[in-house]
Amino acid sequence: MFSQRWAVTPLRIFLAALFGVLLLLQVMSLPGQFAHMAQESPEMAHLRWPLTAITVFWVLCAQVVVVCTWKLLTLVSSDRIFTPSSVKWVDVITWAITAGWAVLLGVFLVVGFNADDPGLPLLLFLVLTSVTVLGLLMVVMRALLRQATSLRTDMEAVI
Repeated sequence: MFSQRWAVTPLRIFLAALFGVLLLLQVMSLPGQFAHMAQESPEMAHLRWPLTAITVFWVLCAQVVVVCTWKLLTLVSSDRIFTPSSVKWVDVITWAITAGWAVLLGVFLVVGFNADDPGLPLLLFLVLTSVTVLGLLMVVMRALLRQATSLRTDMEAVI
């Protein structure tokens, strides 16, 4: 338990910092960046609001993952991680990743069919593949958590 405390506290600090940076990105940086893009490239100005909405949504998905991870850390700290309530938070993480993945797939398809240069579609494919791996990893972790929760419940019933 001693090493767990040393891992949980710094993780919470970094999660709080990450959430703050994501919030700044969501509220100030992304809208400002796309407004600047519309001013500098009037031929791309029609993309300002769709790109702003999509990127703000992706940041929101990341914020949901950060908050759920914080809640899971709270369950770890109180030794309640192997309870049915923890599965709920893993489910929310999985759904946030799935929602972000679905929008990313749409962006990948639109960009892929309209691109002149293969660079951006390849980069989007790399990100899409990474998010797919992350989502599938969460599905596996959820199954492991359910199994461990069931085993712990069975052990508590025996003892």
